[in-house]
Amino acid sequence: MKTKKSKSKIFVLDTNVILHDYQSVKQFQDNDIVIPIAVIEELDKFKKGDETIHFNARSFMRQVSNLVEGQKPGANGVPLGGKLGSLKIEPNHPFAPEYQELFRDDIPDHRILSTAMWVRDNNPDRFVALVTKDINLRLKAIAAGMEAQDYLTDRMDDEVMDSLDKEVVEMEASSEALQRLCYGQDNSLPWLEVSSREPRPNQLYMFNFGGETVCARYDARRESIVLVRTQSAYGIRPRNDEQKFAMDACLNPDIPLVSLTGGAGTGKTLIALASALEQADDYDQIILTRPTVVLGGQDIGFLPGDQKSKMSPYIQPLLDNLEVIRHCFKPGSKQAQKLDMLLKEEKLLISPLAYIRGRSLGKVFFIVDEAQNLTPHEMKTIITRAGEGTKMVFTGDIFQIDQPYLDQWSNGLTHLGEKMKGQFLFEHIFLRKGERSMLSDIASKLL
Repeated sequence: MKTKKSKSKIFVLDTNVILHDYQSVKQFQDNDIVIPIAVIEELDKFKKGDETIHFNARSFMRQVSNLVEGQKPGANGVPLGGKLGSLKIEPNHPFAPEYQELFRDDIPDHRILSTAMWVRDNNPDRFVALVTKDINLRLKAIAAGMEAQDYLTDRMDDEVMDSLDKEVVEMEASSEALQRLCYGQDNSLPWLEVSSREPRPNQLYMFNFGGETVCARYDARRESIVLVRTQSAYGIRPRNDEQKFAMDACLNPDIPLVSLTGGAGTGKTLIALASALEQADDYDQIILTRPTVVLGGQDIGFLPGDQKSKMSPYIQPLLDNLEVIRHCFKPGSKQAQKLDMLLKEEKLLISPLAYIRGRSLGKVFFIVDEAQNLTPHEMKTIITRAGEGTKMVFTGDIFQIDQPYLDQWSNGLTHLGEKMKGQFLFEHIFLRKGERSMLSDIASKLL
């Protein structure tokens, strides 16, 4: 009869799993974890810096230090505590002779793979898998006959993904009810008139009324379905119903957290920025930022030139949106002068996210563009910095991810939509229709 321990599995973790989630060793239930020495060597390169990956590297090493302090490791390493398995730091092991010609380069990925294969070969009675977010390493492992898996703990399933794309419900209602919704004194309806059960907060609706589309939202505070009107903000007016919902959410002071997802040219960032400018007097500062994604894992400091030169490639798309708004007004107009004043006094600040980290955000309209390049942990870190009177808008396209170890199921923007769904202070809008140009819209759909 096999013991309980012989039935448990062994997971060998790659460096990128730890940099993605420093608490990943606690996500494998009662199974054992093996960390190759090559991973420790790679983590040492990330111990200095202010980015999330540097924080994760330091946090993991402190966690390991606390685990091993005062303990004598056994054959399986040291216990992780509770009902979890054990953690073992495994020395590097070479490939078996038949694989040495296949993996000739002495690189960290190969040392991690060879150690994982050694662990497998020396535990024939147990399931052993290499866990990595590196697709190339998974393919190499498969080629060598090694079980390899992605880190799936923070990955949304397809059913959840489908629900995020269906935020708007098309409903039928009586002509009399829609008449009151559109033209009544308070432009609202009790939810019982259109639904058999109470909707979740900020559920979006579309009704057909005389051949026209009526947009509405469930206001949980009022327990009523309220009319969503067409509003303009700083010269920008919605061009479709989805943009109407987005503008309404960004202008609503009772909804401090908004996510706008959709493809290129759907107006996500433009609507968020225009809404912020429209409410500039209500906030101490407007901050428009985006993650900096640099090839090779280097941060922005490695780029040549002064700070302005380093920032230029990242903030230019944000400046482009600002210019679209500026062109809505004549040069020298009151609105154009206000834009210049906001920029000069840094009441409107456009900056890469790397320069925002560590700040406390009080009474700020905070816009994060390209938020699909954030990890779930980074997303949490940013939102938990929100102070009183702060509004946060995250925009992005989950199908256009530049981070090598994130995908449409595991990025921070997807997690935000799923985890915050149903909260009265959050609203998510998925914009489908491109409004940049006919050419852009066709290319987005066909290419």
